[in-house]
Amino acid sequence: MDAKEEQVHVLAVDDNLIDRTIVEKLLKNSSCKVTTVENGRRALEYLGLGDDQNISSDDNAAASKVNMIITDYCMPGMTGYELLKKIKESSVMKDVPVVIMSSENVPTRINKCLEEGAEMFMLKPLKHSDMKKLKCQLLQC
Repeated sequence: MDAKEEQVHVLAVDDNLIDRTIVEKLLKNSSCKVTTVENGRRALEYLGLGDDQNISSDDNAAASKVNMIITDYCMPGMTGYELLKKIKESSVMKDVPVVIMSSENVPTRINKCLEEGAEMFMLKPLKHSDMKKLKCQLLQC
């Protein structure tokens, strides 16, 4: 079976529980498998890109199954932009599409993220139509 036919696995990163829950529900309604984490550090750990370089094969297996990462821009500790940069610097994860979302429409921030390699920049609150666009972009429809 082709990977595109399997369920799309999305890693959703947001420090706000309500926003994380909304994103998770919208993605699940679009037939995606969703893993959620509350910050950039936890996302990096899940992807096997944490500061601890003793990456287990289990972590690598989990990371290699992620088809897309959607992250909030404004988070304590590590912004979505910093997370994006770390993902794009990784030889293993650099080709995984990263979508940044924010409740603030700041053109310079949007451009900075897109220049760094973000697939899309979406404004919160996300809607079902946003998820359709996302999934379509991911599956190249």
